[in-house]
Amino acid sequence: MLYIRGNRRDFDQWESFGNPGWGYRDILYYFKKSEDQRNPYLAKDKIYHQTGGYLTIQDAPYNTPLGVAFLEAGQEMGYDILDVNGAQQTGFAFYQYTMRRATRCSAAKAFIRPIRLRPNFHLALWTHVTRVLIDPATKRAYGVEFIREGKRQVVYARKEVILSAGAINSPQLLMLSGIGPKEHLQEVGVPVLYNSPGVGQNLQDHIAVGGLVFLIDQPISIVMNRLVNINSALRYAITEDGPLTSSVGLEAVGFISTKYANASDDWPDIEFMITSSSTNSDGGTHVKNAHGLSDAFYNEVFSEINNRDVFGVFPMMLRPMSRGFIKLRSSNPLHYPLMYHNYLTHPHDVNVMREGVKAAIAFGQTSSMRRFGARFHGKPLPNCKHLPLFTDEYWNCAIRQYTMTIYHMSCTAKMGPATDPMAVVDPQLRVYGVKGLRVIDASIMPTITNGNINAPVMMIAEKGSDMIKQQWMRRKRRTYGSGNFSVAA
Repeated sequence: MLYIRGNRRDFDQWESFGNPGWGYRDILYYFKKSEDQRNPYLAKDKIYHQTGGYLTIQDAPYNTPLGVAFLEAGQEMGYDILDVNGAQQTGFAFYQYTMRRATRCSAAKAFIRPIRLRPNFHLALWTHVTRVLIDPATKRAYGVEFIREGKRQVVYARKEVILSAGAINSPQLLMLSGIGPKEHLQEVGVPVLYNSPGVGQNLQDHIAVGGLVFLIDQPISIVMNRLVNINSALRYAITEDGPLTSSVGLEAVGFISTKYANASDDWPDIEFMITSSSTNSDGGTHVKNAHGLSDAFYNEVFSEINNRDVFGVFPMMLRPMSRGFIKLRSSNPLHYPLMYHNYLTHPHDVNVMREGVKAAIAFGQTSSMRRFGARFHGKPLPNCKHLPLFTDEYWNCAIRQYTMTIYHMSCTAKMGPATDPMAVVDPQLRVYGVKGLRVIDASIMPTITNGNINAPVMMIAEKGSDMIKQQWMRRKRRTYGSGNFSVAA
């Protein structure tokens, strides 16, 4: 639900890699094309925002008293309060959400519901795609094979196949279809149709440090056993307001630059995800599962503050240098792929994360937060007790023990020019080596964007759909103009 477009330098960098049309001046149009901005103070900025699109954007209808304090704390640290999707990213703001009338405005609600009755649209649920059908002689994609209700079925394409299965499944399907690193495909017994060494490589993700919890003395944070009740439910149902509209307490965002970033560039390297709840706020069960924590770890570190009033800061590293990869487990399309994330394998990432943690501790010590009695819950992590608390060595250990994915997997079928041997798709998102096949999803990113990737993926889809229309409309005009009235295939 978090609507963060990223930084203009992300997209200018994509263009500098040899991807014309993907610079910020070009892609801003596609962010705005989707947008129906419901916040008047943002909608009036016609340079960066627009109303009337399919995707509704708004601020949360509900904020705790901590929300404004978060922004004031950012100001104390020397940062501006601003629109992080506008002219400048470095600074603090309330989150913007893909939300409509207090509920999630998902991609399905925004883009599929309005066109679901069109005669040329069909959505098949509970369907597992197993491969793209490609003619081995012509190297042209002509359909898709899938399993539905236990039966193998096939759908054919007259023009092209669009693969939008995400940064994990798109490279998996490419490899199952014979497009990928030759040696790996041969190893798992998939016939090689085109040797594309970049498929599944270049895996990037955003990770954040968990467990940075600050106790407060006032009963104002999002504590689930206090706020999930009949009064909150009625408020949500009748007035579309109240704590149940909160996105797990995420109220404010801060983009900051550590000493490893050039602060004058407005290209921050840490995002603070600031919450009026934290690791201990729901009794532990959901957090333990979501964060992969053992009972022993959770009980030792957080049980003593279970369901106390707190706020949390999750420092998220924006531009990791570590790279992972995805492989096929086997040639069976029902087997999950193997993912090797290689988090924190580059020392630069550890350094940036450590400085992000130290900045988060400083954030909690500002006078804006201290007026709520804020103090850091500094219980040593189990495997780091042997190190002096709050030293660089301790934080390096803590980072490796309690760092979590934010589920922004991307970049595994990257876009690039034909001269780049690791590029999987060209700047029109067409797969190299195969005709009639495009990939349009997070996997085509050359590098991950500066922030949560919800909005950039929708931008990629908007731009990709325009590319498809432009290609086939041009071809149709050429066909009719020549006197040949057959439909172009």
